[in-house]
Amino acid sequence: MEIQHQDLSYEIYRELKRMILTNEIEPKTKLKQEQIAKMFGVSRMPLHRAFQMLENEMLIESIPRRGFFVTEINKTILYDSFECRMALEGIAVKRAAKNITDKELKYLKSLFEEFIEVDEISVSKYTDSDQKFHHKIMEISGNLILNKLELLGNNTIRTFRGGLLRSPNETLPEHFAIIAALENRNGELAEELVREHTQKSMDTLKNIT
Repeated sequence: MEIQHQDLSYEIYRELKRMILTNEIEPKTKLKQEQIAKMFGVSRMPLHRAFQMLENEMLIESIPRRGFFVTEINKTILYDSFECRMALEGIAVKRAAKNITDKELKYLKSLFEEFIEVDEISVSKYTDSDQKFHHKIMEISGNLILNKLELLGNNTIRTFRGGLLRSPNETLPEHFAIIAALENRNGELAEELVREHTQKSMDTLKNIT
């Protein structure tokens, strides 16, 4: 019976995590247990376990006598997430340059081709492509430990919770430069470009009041 509860808890955890990271449930929102239990059609037991997992990943926080709330997006957390992303993705892209296939290169290019020479780029569409790009680099690396760390830390997706820090017109050439380095199997250059790409966003974040 306990195994069934654990399985159910994990499914609830995964869906709530998705909703939080996509801002479907906004920061600082109180998670009303009765409402969520009704939404999933479950008792409080698996829900409590799901909340524990979300709290361990710093996606929600428990405030004494008030309940559980979605963690606030602030500059410190965003900056720390970018810093971790820069370190992990630097390792990932260097290895990806050795592993990447022509099919994977074609996929990475396809994420951004629709935005070439477009005057007004859709921010929502670009954000989706941007996230897929950075997740795919981690995947292509083939580093199982690194991908596990990414899964547990949510670093990449957490960096998008505050929206795009720089305009698509500014970052689009940077994405294509990274892809070109990968296509040339130049891991050192790809790593350098990824770090510069992330550092620019961190610098922008610093200047936001």
